[in-house]
Amino acid sequence: MCLPLACAIALYARAIVMTKLTAHFRCFRGCAETFPLTRAIYRCPTCDGLLEVSHDLDALRETSGPTWRARFDARWAPHAEDLPLPSGVWSKREWVAPEIPSDAIVSTGEGMTPLYPARRLAAEASFGELYVKQCGTTHTGSFKDLGMTVLVSVVNQAMREGTLRVRAIACASTGDTSAALAAYGAASGLPVVVFLPRGMISVAQLVQPLANGARVLALDTDFDGCMRVVRELASRGLIYLANSMNPLRIEGQKTVAIEISQQLGWEPPDWVVLPSGNLGNAAALYAGFSMAKSLGVIDRLPRLCIAQAANANPMYRAFIAHTDVVEPVVAKPTQASAIRIGAPVSAPRAMAALHAMNGVVEEANENELADASARADKTGLYTCPHTGVALACAMKLRARGVIGPRDRVVVISTASGLKFTEFKLGYHEHKLPDVTSTLANEPVTLPADVETVAHHLA
Repeated sequence: MCLPLACAIALYARAIVMTKLTAHFRCFRGCAETFPLTRAIYRCPTCDGLLEVSHDLDALRETSGPTWRARFDARWAPHAEDLPLPSGVWSKREWVAPEIPSDAIVSTGEGMTPLYPARRLAAEASFGELYVKQCGTTHTGSFKDLGMTVLVSVVNQAMREGTLRVRAIACASTGDTSAALAAYGAASGLPVVVFLPRGMISVAQLVQPLANGARVLALDTDFDGCMRVVRELASRGLIYLANSMNPLRIEGQKTVAIEISQQLGWEPPDWVVLPSGNLGNAAALYAGFSMAKSLGVIDRLPRLCIAQAANANPMYRAFIAHTDVVEPVVAKPTQASAIRIGAPVSAPRAMAALHAMNGVVEEANENELADASARADKTGLYTCPHTGVALACAMKLRARGVIGPRDRVVVISTASGLKFTEFKLGYHEHKLPDVTSTLANEPVTLPADVETVAHHLA
């Protein structure tokens, strides 16, 4: 359980001086060569596998689990003295990018987001305990801020050192990644280019990178097509790749797992349910929980549910086929547009996370995700369609008994519902394709007459 603040501060003050902490890139498959975090490299040059960030766990173990908990609890305060500004990511800086100096950090105060106890929804859907981790309350309205602060900070440091020279930081995006990159690029003064699938993102998501001054290129393709263009430009050294293929993103996003444990008194939940498209966030949650367990901060891993939209479900197809090979699919239109991805870059990382966390994969069709979102909204939430996917999948697992009646469940809300006004309005006006809108709440038009209104309310 959480230590009282006074004890936390005392333990923090008595923390031993550690060996210099380091982190570097290494091959996810285990090839021997390592690379500095400031190098523009995205895949292993030996085997072409994905990279991951490797930390010196022996040096980190020089600080005990209780001392790490005390340190992190002390930093949750609004004016933590050893942080450049309050940030859920940089409050765990030793576990993220320990060699980045404070004056290179580009932060908007991301993280430290609410863990909302959805008691009414839990009672209606027969959950023991149900929480929603509100990652959409960050600066640009999605969890992507958590990874982008790390990536842009490392690039900022590399540019200062002169070890990196590119025309711009760039990403392919279905909306939220472009918003985060544009904001952090603007905050740092670094040039940004974003590639969007034309006509496939919400107006709110298009406006964000435009407002922050990014160069926005709308391509006549889907996300996977945009990603192919970005990868080729990165291979030519023209741009620095900011998609979740880059493991720096995962380093920031893994702090969600640490925050959840911290907010539950350093006791991890039984289940984490995560809406998933490119699958980097699944790898990130595992990285956070496993690191916390390895360093004695928590004592076990939760189970993981990777939740996919049925119209973009390559991970689900692999799971039900009992194979570790995730074959690309052509993603169909879905209201959960940010996870409309048929060729997820981080599939190997996510598959490893799934096995390590004794996980499952579930899918939700358009009707299920829309109704789940509306059902949650009627209990006080205001959910994006991707959170609707996760909630629908959690409800399906609970109905089948996979999630037990006493289990503590955390659903990750990846973005603000305010970004998806068209989705919300379309639901309540019965205008969404393949959605029956059984919980629609339409406005009633009446004359401005007191007696008529009173009669209506009777």
